Parts: sequence; C-alpha cells; structure tokens
Amino acid sequence: MTDQLTPLTPPPDGPGPGVPAPSARRLPRALTPFRHAAYRRLGSALVLTSFGGGVWVVALVWEVIRIGGGASALSVVSTAGAVGVVLPALLGGVVADRVPQKLILLVTTSVELAGMALVAVLSFADLTQLWHLAVVAFVAGMAMAFYYPAYSAWLPALVPEEDLLAVNGFEGMVRPTIGQAAGPAVAGAVVGAASSSAAISVAAAAYLAGLLVLALVPLTAVRRELPAAEEGAGGGARQAVATALADIREGFVYMVRTPWLLATLLFASVMILVIMGPLEVLVPFLIKDQLGGGPGDHALVMAGFGIGGAVGSMVTGSLPMPRRYLTWMNLMWGVGCLPFLLIGFATAVWQVVAAAFVVGVLFSAPMVIWGTLLQRRVPPELLGRVASLDFFVSISLMPVSMALAGPISDLIGLKATFAIAALVPGVVAAAAIVLARLPADELAHPLRDAD
Repeated sequence: MTDQLTPLTPPPDGPGPGVPAPSARRLPRALTPFRHAAYRRLGSALVLTSFGGGVWVVALVWEVIRIGGGASALSVVSTAGAVGVVLPALLGGVVADRVPQKLILLVTTSVELAGMALVAVLSFADLTQLWHLAVVAFVAGMAMAFYYPAYSAWLPALVPEEDLLAVNGFEGMVRPTIGQAAGPAVAGAVVGAASSSAAISVAAAAYLAGLLVLALVPLTAVRRELPAAEEGAGGGARQAVATALADIREGFVYMVRTPWLLATLLFASVMILVIMGPLEVLVPFLIKDQLGGGPGDHALVMAGFGIGGAVGSMVTGSLPMPRRYLTWMNLMWGVGCLPFLLIGFATAVWQVVAAAFVVGVLFSAPMVIWGTLLQRRVPPELLGRVASLDFFVSISLMPVSMALAGPISDLIGLKATFAIAALVPGVVAAAAIVLARLPADELAHPLRDAD
C-alpha cells in the first residue's frame, strides 16, 4: 500500500465495521448505521453541510440581487458553478482512489467554507462584485466534483455492507428535507429579517460546524494496492498527467466491461436528458400559462417532489435489498416517469403536486439501491472513479436537457414534450433490462442480507 495509515480501528463507544453490535437487532433497519460512532459523526457532518448548502444557494441569489444583478447576472454565477463541477468531475474519482477520502472531504469542505466566509465579509463591507461571486461559485463547484466520489468511496470503510442501504436511505432523506427545504426556508427568513450578508454567515457557520464534526471521523487508509513502480516515485507533471489518464481509462474500461453498470448509466443518461428540462424549465411555465398559478404554486410542486424523494429514500432504506435489485431499480425509474403524462395534461395545480410527489418517490427510491449497489459490487480500488463517472453522467446532460426543453416545447407543444418525458424512460429501462440480461446478473450476484 502507498498509504501507510492503519485501517479503521473500532472506536471506544461502539464496534467497528463488520462487527454487529449487541443491540443491532433492536434498532429499526433505517437506524442501524448509527450504532457506529464513525458514521454518527459523518452523518452529523452531512446534515450540517447540507443545511449550510441549502442556505447558501438562496443567500447567493439574494446577494446577486442586492448588488443590482438580474436574471442574466444570476445566470453567470450559476453557469460558473456548473462549469466548475463538470471540468474536474472525472479527475475527482482518480484522486478519491489514491488519497485518503477523509482528507479530500476536509479540504473540499474547507474550500467551500472559505468561499462563503469571503463573500460574507465582502457583503458586510458592501464590496461584493459579480465576478467575486462567479469565482467563488466556480471554486465551490470544483470542490463538489472532488467531494462526491470521495464521500461515496469512503462509506464502505466506515459501515458494514449490510448497513449501506440504510445509510443511502438516510442520506437520500437528508438532502431534500434539510438541503432543499429547511436550509432555503431559514435563508429566506434571515434575508427577510436581516440581509443576504447575514444569511451567508449562517451558511458559513453551518459549514464550520460540519467541518469540526467531520474532523472527528477516524482516518482510514485508501483501499487500493498501487503498482510497485509508483511507490515513492517522484515523476513530475508529465508523469502525473499520464498516471491520471491511465486511472481514468481504467475506470472507463471497467464500466464498458461491466454490463449492469454500462446499461444503467446509458439508461440514466437518456432519462436525465428527457426529464430534467421539463421538470426544471417547463413546469413553471405550465403552472403560469395553463393553470393560472404563480410562484407559490411552483414552490408547492417542488416541495411535493422533495417530500416524495425523502419518503422514497427512507422507505427503501428501511427495507431489505430487493432480491431483483437491478430489475426493480431500473423499472422504478422507468415507471416513475409516467406521472409526467399527468403533469402535461393537468387541469389543476394539485394534480401537478401529486404527480411530482410520485416522481420524487420513484426517482429517489432506486437512487438508494443504486448507491448501495455501487458500494457493494464495484471493487474498492475503482469505487471513486466509478462514482465520478456516475456523477459526470448525472450533471453533464442536465444543461443540455434544460437548453433543449424550451425549443422542443415551442416546436411540438408542452403536452407532447411531457409525453416524451413520461414514456421514453420506461421503454429504455425495459431495453436495458433485457439487452444487458440484468435478471440473470442479479441472481448470480445476490445482495440481499439475511434478516
């Protein structure tokens, strides 16, 4: 091993990974990961940073408005953040497979905290300029690109395999409830009562608290054997680039040679391409132009989607892994898009809210299975790179979908566009299941643990 760190040792207040706690059977399945001290700390850090991130997103919008910016200015900041995420997305997986993941999380969280603190100081001093916000958004986006694969690759070192489904269920609940509901709600209240400067400070304080808790999680070694030629090699810039490219290539080769992974990622690419634009871009116009609603109605729809996601994540995390996990996962995604048909033909806002709730449930539930599947079936030495490929697929086609949604709806109409979003994923999901022979694969590689 290049890394000389010792494996995670059992903390004094609980058994380590792989060692069942005496009280494990008494806990609901969704709570079993919290019997491990390491995950209690990591989960707490996730809650704090998710809350801070939710506050930051809203506070940043109002900081743009405070300095006199409009929609175009906000677009510049948002685009800078998106570009920051996409550019190093694949490199993030390479680093996650070579550097202790805790160190990566500490650095990325510190970078985001520094950006928030800088903007807060500039805002209080009334010195903020648009380029300041764009640069901070770009750097924060880059930090996120390194954070996600490192976090995903770290989890299997902190909790045993049988708890990973519950972990992913909990995290799937935290992001919509804390990150997309509680955080923005607090930000709106603080901006209204005080200022965007104060809201940014709240975000920074939450990140600082999350960083301090994260520092308490035990450091674990990288679960990868590096070639002997790389041990202690100095190399240089050219060697570093060549090594990184070789690592990325190794991740791509594994993806191409692994039918269940390739088929699911290809299906997910199509699904994201056809649904994200209608969900993010067209729903507000449908509410305004066809249903006579306003911003409050749009907020209800997005809340329905978020609550559905939280419910789907927690229910899935509370149940055993399905025996037919690949089939169920892809079918839930495919069938979960059918409510877009109701959205396109809705005659009242409540119908859109109900449909969005169902989409949220059936979009997030298989995400819990997917995260667990990656963590259990991908070799540990490749997990960071495969997670970064997954992350890249998820984010790279979102802007394309959003850019195409408007022109396509102008060409064929809103109803037809929503019909495509509803029907195409189901067809592609069925094709992926059949062509990649997923039923045979999942039976040959069972993941269901004994109850």
